[in-house]
Amino acid sequence: MSSLPALFGVLVFTFLLMRVLPGDPAVFFASGPNAGKEEIEVIRKQMGLDKPVPEQLLLYLYDVGRGNLGRSLMTGQAVTKDLHDRLPASLELTLTALLIALVSAVPMGVLAALKPGSLIDHGVRLFCALGVCVPTFVSGLLLIYVFYYLLGLAPDPTGRIDVFTSLPPSRTGFLLIDFLLAGDFEGWWAAFKQLILPAATMALFVIAPLARITRASMLVSLGSDFVRTARSVGLSGWHVVVTYALRNAILPVITIAGIVFSTMLGANVLVEKVYSWPGVASYALDALLSSDYAPVQGFVLLMASVFVVVNLLVDVLYGIADPRVSI
Repeated sequence: MSSLPALFGVLVFTFLLMRVLPGDPAVFFASGPNAGKEEIEVIRKQMGLDKPVPEQLLLYLYDVGRGNLGRSLMTGQAVTKDLHDRLPASLELTLTALLIALVSAVPMGVLAALKPGSLIDHGVRLFCALGVCVPTFVSGLLLIYVFYYLLGLAPDPTGRIDVFTSLPPSRTGFLLIDFLLAGDFEGWWAAFKQLILPAATMALFVIAPLARITRASMLVSLGSDFVRTARSVGLSGWHVVVTYALRNAILPVITIAGIVFSTMLGANVLVEKVYSWPGVASYALDALLSSDYAPVQGFVLLMASVFVVVNLLVDVLYGIADPRVSI
């Protein structure tokens, strides 16, 4: 319940922000600046821009309360349908990237903490620095150049699936799952090959914060009394590291992973554009450039809702990782 005022604030702020941005969406959708005044007024009436801003806000809040986020003038469809169709693509990309990042960052952080000041530690910190410094669109273009253009190992970056592969029946919207449910393993492999490069591009950018927080948490945990006690009773090194040190150091990693996931889902627009990925972020950017209010407002509300759900999930994972933490 405490999240409802925050969501309401996001709704109102986004609505008002879209109204103060320069440009008239009615002119854009009325075939450009040479359109007649009558045609522009018709578009303004369709978009509800002919009413005072407070009245527009009340009508918008009423529609949102009924589950109506408006209609996109770009696609001609309801915003809820556009977001429903595109959200699985963004979720599949983001979850895969987060999985790659966690599988890479946690072992790197643990190894760096076990050997502080060593070549491994310096190498991990250098890799993290490079990951933060290189923008995602630059690393994406470099990966395309190396693995697609030079080596020919990756397929062309033209979306979720190549033109020669038929889409499976849509059950979940996640192509990897839908291909498995359809028993089409050749299609699954084609979808996986399309997914791996954009997911790796996103993962490179978020490995750094995950590895850094893992290293810092492990250093604190390895120096604690319970770890020294576990070592003094003769437990094996890796048993102490995994069972005692890592389990107690994992809570900050879960927190950062939740924040990173929410950020990735909303900020992966550059990756989606580089790889022609049909996700919600690129959809919102196209709507913003054309001053199509409804999709942008719907996207911001969706991201705020996802952030609330992720925070709740983080609290649940806290209780699983450490039963002493009360949810």
